[in-house]
Amino acid sequence: MKKIFLALAAALLMFPSSQAAQEEKPIRALLVLGGCCHDYEKQKDIITKGVSALANVSWTIAYDPDKGTKHKNPVYDNPEWYKGFDVVVHDECESDVKDTEVINGILKPHKDGLPAVFLHCGMHSFRGEGYPKDTEWFKFTGLHTNGHGAQLPIEITFTDKDNVITKGIENWTTVNEELYNNITGKLEDTAKELARGKQTSKSKDGKERVDDCVCVWTNTYNGKTRVFGTTLGHNNATVADPKYLTLVTRGLLWSVDKLNDQYLKPAKQVLLEK
Repeated sequence: MKKIFLALAAALLMFPSSQAAQEEKPIRALLVLGGCCHDYEKQKDIITKGVSALANVSWTIAYDPDKGTKHKNPVYDNPEWYKGFDVVVHDECESDVKDTEVINGILKPHKDGLPAVFLHCGMHSFRGEGYPKDTEWFKFTGLHTNGHGAQLPIEITFTDKDNVITKGIENWTTVNEELYNNITGKLEDTAKELARGKQTSKSKDGKERVDDCVCVWTNTYNGKTRVFGTTLGHNNATVADPKYLTLVTRGLLWSVDKLNDQYLKPAKQVLLEK
């Protein structure tokens, strides 16, 4: 495995180092991932190692090696799958898992207040009753999305630079990535935009097209549950980008109301597997 160094210092300078960060009880996070179209085998390690290098987070990984969209992650076979966790990171790609009982079993703990983080294809999963306009999954995520264009660079612009999550993170342009659409053109009324992505493409006849969509946001589900989401994160190079890992880390900490110097670790160089 080729190893790369990721410089993660700059984005965290606004938080002082603290011995208390090592003394606090770790945030217990469950990462659910697997399914179609992504290198989840490597991304499970990139995400967990990258986030834990930045914050006091311990992980349980529920990785499903199945490569289709119809296979339910086995973690959900246990009706108490969520117990013992402070936050769930949904990164699965299971758009054809439509069983209402399964979806309700996933939604229940979140309706009851369990925080969530959505990464990329987690947004396209569990298309149950009412899809695409009135599905409970999109009420949970805060953003209606069901497709994307070609893989091309995305210009990311933070539209709320003063938000505690995005403060100090600079705009950047990704490598070739998928920009997810916004079906309704806006977020749920319970959600708040943090960043937009702009992607320029050309049709076969040479006409230029510019898509501009929300790509980072927060949501309040069922009146109480904190949800952080980003549609970014298709390719390994994006997932391993220090800016992406910083964004996801800060979003996760925000979701559990612990975005502070007690949980952020001192900035340093981090060794990750590519």
